[in-house]
Amino acid sequence: MMNEHTAKAFDSDLQELTRRVAEMGGLAEKQIADAVAALVKRDTDLARRVVATDAAIDTLQREIEEKAILTIARRQPMAVDLREIVAALRVCNDLERMGDLAKNIAKRVTALNGDFYPHKLIRGVEHMAALVLSQIKQVLDAYAGRDLASALAVWKGDEEVDAMCTSLFRELLTYMMEDPRNITFCIHLMFSAKNIERMGDHATNIAETVHFMIEGRPIADPRPKGDTTAFASMPAS
Repeated sequence: MMNEHTAKAFDSDLQELTRRVAEMGGLAEKQIADAVAALVKRDTDLARRVVATDAAIDTLQREIEEKAILTIARRQPMAVDLREIVAALRVCNDLERMGDLAKNIAKRVTALNGDFYPHKLIRGVEHMAALVLSQIKQVLDAYAGRDLASALAVWKGDEEVDAMCTSLFRELLTYMMEDPRNITFCIHLMFSAKNIERMGDHATNIAETVHFMIEGRPIADPRPKGDTTAFASMPAS
């Protein structure tokens, strides 16, 4: 058993880790929202700011990793205490990947030229991004509040994101077949949609981390997946 002084110091370390993960989560959420806004508005200045923001997320990840390793070395935690630290490491890794995916979307903005602008398809990407952002916010709140039920709701909701991605993919194919001039624009949207779908997967990863942190074991059921097309195997960048 840790003595009172050591226990307080460990609690302080955990609080600092949680604070930094929350800061990183806030940056990732903003980066995603800004990347989608830049795509919708063809705003290259905003896109460049999104790309630049990625460095701050990477820095926070390194700081969290260093703090976690130092805390393990100093406090030698066990059981749930150790799981709390491992969870912080897992969550920050998923957030860093989300930031990379947002950066990928932003980089495509500068490549979008021409007059073709399918508002309906852009709305589809916006709708999908809004759903994924709501899941990210919910799962980060679940992590901060140790709310298992809320985390499991996000885990079960991944199928909806997959279905939306597949539907958008089919619609984009239709536009490309109707007019070859639409192909370049639609391919950029396809990869952007895939990036957003992968963000949803990372939100699901965080939900699984919350379950592990609280219950001490992985979720026994297979992850619900709704994407049954070849689009599921496309790379996210």
